[in-house]
Amino acid sequence: MKILSLLVIICCTFSCINVERTVKIEDQDSDLSAISVKDSIEFKVLDSKFLTKASIWKHLNNQLSDFTETHYEKFKPLILEQNINALQNTINKGELSYETLTKFYLYRIRKFDRENKWSLNSVIAINPKAIEEAKEKDKNKSLSHPIYGMPILLKDNINTKGMPTTAGAIALKNNTTEDAFIVKRLKMNGAIILGKANLSEWAYFFCGECPSGYSAIGGQTLNPYGRKIIDTGGSSSGSGVAVAANFCVAAIGSETAGSILSPASQNSTVGLKPTVGLLSRNGIVPISSTLDTPGPITKNVLDNSIVLDAMLGYDENDSKSTNLKWSTGYYLYFINDSINLEKKRFGAYKRLLNDSLYVEALSILKSKGATIIEIEEKDIKLPSFLRLLNLDMKKDLPVYLSSFANTSINIKGVHDVMNFNTEDSLIRAPYGQKLFEGIVADKATEDEFNIIKSTLKTNGKQFFDESMDEHNLDGVLSINNYHAAYAAVAEYPALTVPMGYADNGAPKGLTFISKRSKEKTLLKWGYVYEQASKMRKYPKNYD
Repeated sequence: MKILSLLVIICCTFSCINVERTVKIEDQDSDLSAISVKDSIEFKVLDSKFLTKASIWKHLNNQLSDFTETHYEKFKPLILEQNINALQNTINKGELSYETLTKFYLYRIRKFDRENKWSLNSVIAINPKAIEEAKEKDKNKSLSHPIYGMPILLKDNINTKGMPTTAGAIALKNNTTEDAFIVKRLKMNGAIILGKANLSEWAYFFCGECPSGYSAIGGQTLNPYGRKIIDTGGSSSGSGVAVAANFCVAAIGSETAGSILSPASQNSTVGLKPTVGLLSRNGIVPISSTLDTPGPITKNVLDNSIVLDAMLGYDENDSKSTNLKWSTGYYLYFINDSINLEKKRFGAYKRLLNDSLYVEALSILKSKGATIIEIEEKDIKLPSFLRLLNLDMKKDLPVYLSSFANTSINIKGVHDVMNFNTEDSLIRAPYGQKLFEGIVADKATEDEFNIIKSTLKTNGKQFFDESMDEHNLDGVLSINNYHAAYAAVAEYPALTVPMGYADNGAPKGLTFISKRSKEKTLLKWGYVYEQASKMRKYPKNYD
């Protein structure tokens, strides 16, 4: 869960879209929006100094020995870019099995992800029991949920039994744990946890002047649409890249302010940042108990609704968990081609109308019956946003370490992590740990902290609500993660859907934002736009 624009000068309600990636961090007011694309990106570290391809695959190479390039080419048309329902239908017809599906993705990860000219460094660990679990799915075939038998990657800040949960940090390299709440839900509904995805270390709230997608454990994740050229987005970098490259059916990311929306849009995938509290956060390495949420990243909207549904469940131990009146099934059976946008009113920010892809997206929505209202962004600031994160992580990380981490982990908080990294900073923190320094230095009374949280939530809701009420809008339309911070503090959901590609090939996403608990509505809108536009193209070097 990260704040992408902590790498930019935080300056105004809507900051410049294309900015330098490594500039001074200032705690001012901003929409924390920007993400850059350069002619090339300079990295201090590219490949992991901790992992090797051999170490990742040592437990599975023998199990994959009967799956050859011939098998890979044979099953590629049945699997590549297919949605979950299509895969289940193919399996039901006997043309595919869960074992074969799992082996296909494993073979593909091994083929492309590390130590070759197309390497992406998106996967940080593989479940050694993935094939064994797939075989069990084939034996039982108790298809009670569409997620059954589908191989899913998890961002490596989500606790998962059988693999360490590292947050990309060497300090947590031995952090073997029980399953997080949402992982239990996925498994209960039959999902296969394929492995763990790389991420921006400590969910991008660590180094301050490092590229998105870097972690000391996993190395530098690269964007399949432009390796070393196009930013991956972060912090769920590996999740977005792995889905884009067809390394899994879907992946789970996490967001504080932009960490799903950014890598999803930057990698031409569908990303949903849910209402805070819809999904449990327990067992996930935190930044902010105020803002954090997990969420799905998928190749299409239908899959997104299925994966969201599979994680749903009330967690009495999460202070923000929503006790819904419905259980699983709520997000599964409402998406179909009869949905339209008649009488729907969307606000389009005038400032974004110089983006031709955005303008084209608005035209497509109009063709499906939507009314587009051009609106100005409200001059509403987000004061002390960085302080909220500092103060939350200072207290939330120790709670995770004492309640959810392996008891052998000696670090107790941010200061301990910094001391650990200082012992070998070239390996453990080559870009420094500036944001952690800020966390340690920040202090506030409980009353001051409560005022910060209350002000930010009020301002975030006001930013959207004033426009929506004034123009009788159903939702607003943004690009990528440009308004992610406002949605974060308002605790509103946001969905990004592939919108096309810039002249240099960088993907962009059309982002739908609405009020609390409107996930079902967002998914409907996203599906209509997706089917009308069909903008996603998989990266050409990974076919």
